[in-house]
Amino acid sequence: MLPLSFEFYPPKTDDQRAQFDRTARRLKAFQPQFMSVTFGAGGSTLSHTPETVQRLRSDHGVTGVPHLTCVGGSREEIRSLLKLYRALGCDRIITLRGDLPSGMARTGDLRHASELVKLIRDEHGQQFHIEVAAYPETHPQAEDAHVDLRHFKAKVDAGADSAITQYFYNADAYFRFVDDARALGIAIPIVPGIMPIANFSQLRRFSEACGAEIPRWVSQRMRALGDDADGVREFASDIVAQLCRRLIDGGAPALHFYTLNLSKPTLAVLQRLD
Repeated sequence: MLPLSFEFYPPKTDDQRAQFDRTARRLKAFQPQFMSVTFGAGGSTLSHTPETVQRLRSDHGVTGVPHLTCVGGSREEIRSLLKLYRALGCDRIITLRGDLPSGMARTGDLRHASELVKLIRDEHGQQFHIEVAAYPETHPQAEDAHVDLRHFKAKVDAGADSAITQYFYNADAYFRFVDDARALGIAIPIVPGIMPIANFSQLRRFSEACGAEIPRWVSQRMRALGDDADGVREFASDIVAQLCRRLIDGGAPALHFYTLNLSKPTLAVLQRLD
């Protein structure tokens, strides 16, 4: 089996923490390379992300990897977080530009993820394995796919070690993106991001916001299944597992699952992959 990793958002309440712990315990059985923890828009989970990274390490015995965004934060705030992560024993970090929360006008000292990668490399050398984001179906705010690829290359040139993609359901988009990246001289591993389908209405909202395309035939089948909850779950798990098989057969270096802190949708996919 390829290396696996799982993404979580930091829990903020006792109920959320209980669910987080249940999910982490169940997915830990697949011996993931790491479990990552997201960072809220503009640093809105500033204290929760480090706490959750530490919780993964101390309570679950897995490698916790923090996300770090630059939009909305100052250089000093970023430096403080990097020092904290070094103190926690982190040697891997996922760097993102991030989004401003609604109503916040300040963009922060760094405007692009490539600037954040460079800051980390300049000040911490090879202390961190740096992951960056990639967009097989193009970032929704990019002028076009070629400009988006150049932004990706800027992050790699700044010192990124590997990339994790936005989720997608069209394997051809991933393979073409990798080919285009290689043609530009980008040699780092590009890991596909996988979104198991737990709630189709929620997925549609996410996809509209982030620019991920849901194939029309998938939407039509979901609509036809209507209130058949078991049928929806089976179909959703099957199509995501088929996507994973094709990615594995096509040479993907690993799989990164966006769990939304739920275990069952991801488990259903992994069970189909043995």
